[in-house]
Amino acid sequence: METALEWVTHYGYAAIFSLLVLGIIGLPIPDETLLLFVGYLIYKGQLRPIPSLASAFLGSLCGITLSYAVGRTFGLYVIKRYGRYLHVTDERMERVHRWFQQMGRWALTFGYYVPGVRHLTAYVAGASKLELPVFALFAYSGGLLWSTTFIGLGYALGQRWSQVGLGQFHLAMTAAVAIILIFLYIRFRRRASA
Repeated sequence: METALEWVTHYGYAAIFSLLVLGIIGLPIPDETLLLFVGYLIYKGQLRPIPSLASAFLGSLCGITLSYAVGRTFGLYVIKRYGRYLHVTDERMERVHRWFQQMGRWALTFGYYVPGVRHLTAYVAGASKLELPVFALFAYSGGLLWSTTFIGLGYALGQRWSQVGLGQFHLAMTAAVAIILIFLYIRFRRRASA
């Protein structure tokens, strides 16, 4: 984690972009911590808000698009064969696949907030042959919302950015996302049966 934060301090926007591409693909990059730190650097005046958000958004956009392309091209074969290198277990993959089937496109938007899910939703969407425009609409809007949330939180916390208990924050965000998705699921089911 220290190395990633040092890269952001030294290389700025290029590091934000590159690290988020790698993190979204599934490499062990502390994405949320990185974004909180970016918000803190904006607070200190070392980075500017718009280029920081653009770098974070474009990094997440490129990472999730690469994941989608791999899923679309190779299906789940690559994940089953090489998933262990990205810390992808069969259990995690099955959970994401079930979630994607139930919640579909919304899993792409809100999956960013659920640890371990954002790395897999794009693979599953690609393997499921979800159309690229639909994928882009839901996944890219989720990336923008996620980047803005954590950078804004880092900015709002200022000097206290490193004191945030990400475990508790993730639990709260996961619960909030689950409630939103359940609400959307019930609403769509009612419309479908009407």
